[in-house]
Amino acid sequence: MIPFVHISPISELKDNKMLIHPDKTARIIGLMSGTSHDGVDAALVEIMPCGSTGNNVSADSIDAKLGIELIKHLHRPFSKALKEEIQEAFSGNTEHICRLNFRLGEVFAKAVLSLLDASGLSPKDIDAIASHGQTIYHIPPSGSPSRRISGSTLQIGEASVIAERTGIMTISDFRTRDMAAGGHGAPLVPLADYILFSKKRLKRAVLNIGGIANVTLVEERRDGTIAFDTGPGNALIDESIRYYSSGRLSFDRRGSVAESGRPDKELLKELLKHPYLKKRPPKTTGREVFGAEMVKDIFSRYNRLAIEDVLSTLTHFTATSIYRAIIPYGPDEVIVTGGGTKNRFLMKLICGMFEAKDISVNNISRYGIPPEAKEAVSFALLGYQTLNLQPGNLPSATGAHRKVILGKITLP
Repeated sequence: MIPFVHISPISELKDNKMLIHPDKTARIIGLMSGTSHDGVDAALVEIMPCGSTGNNVSADSIDAKLGIELIKHLHRPFSKALKEEIQEAFSGNTEHICRLNFRLGEVFAKAVLSLLDASGLSPKDIDAIASHGQTIYHIPPSGSPSRRISGSTLQIGEASVIAERTGIMTISDFRTRDMAAGGHGAPLVPLADYILFSKKRLKRAVLNIGGIANVTLVEERRDGTIAFDTGPGNALIDESIRYYSSGRLSFDRRGSVAESGRPDKELLKELLKHPYLKKRPPKTTGREVFGAEMVKDIFSRYNRLAIEDVLSTLTHFTATSIYRAIIPYGPDEVIVTGGGTKNRFLMKLICGMFEAKDISVNNISRYGIPPEAKEAVSFALLGYQTLNLQPGNLPSATGAHRKVILGKITLP
């Protein structure tokens, strides 16, 4: 006979120890391993209700009842071997992905423990971990709104391993719930962008340049927020130099190789006709589109080009696709974050395009958040929303039918 188990309704869960009291300052560690798959960023964040403000821009936010303070951030680089394992997983077999899921869980847990050690804190001082995981594959939904075909997404980095090794409740797998509600599962950072950067009478574009570039258009009203993937960020540049060097190099440091070359007009014209760039938001993409296969095709058909010219062309393509995606919305300011901010040549191109239209471009560090930490901070906030039984998605950004509570909770 199956024993009877009482399941508490949602109304009763608010007093459960699993959840954060809405009036309590919470300490949450956000974990982010992005589409560049170069490492994991861990951010220790204090989230304060009722308009308390930390050392960043929350004081400027409109209708935002949270103060967010970044206490500590660290980046734990992946070893060359682990990078290769992740790269293989993009087209690997199920056994490989299964093993990598647990290995990444171990790596993420070590990042948390290192962050705690650097902060002088112990697991009991932390309310939760919010882990994005490593994206292995992403399939956006397709079809018209009336005949929508659901997509799917896969992020790995086993939450059970993280919770077991750290002794901290772990929230993971944020994207799937939005997709189940008809959304693209991305972008999910717009809620954080709104809380951090909404300001009266000011339109801001918050641009994140990871492997894929995405933007949030922030206005005064939360329901006016729009977000989408603009196209490639670092992905094509990194894949090209990796392909050319047979894996010895993984990125163009400061964009110096690209800057020494010249863009090929024929290739650039072809790239700018890519069908993804013509799609209307909400839309998402990934390395399945702008990744290794695309790079192999370019090198095959344009083998007359020197590597400097290929990288110059791809960097111009990336900058132009970003500019063309954002400029129709007429922002007053573009705030840039992500690993792409380290590519000086890419940033030079982007700044030149926007500043020619009298639109200022600023690094997010101006607002007290390191570019590498911003995504991890955003997922810490999404974890906070989940623990308070609050939605974490913005349907205006993801295309979901409704707002939903994101993630799955793994107890320690």
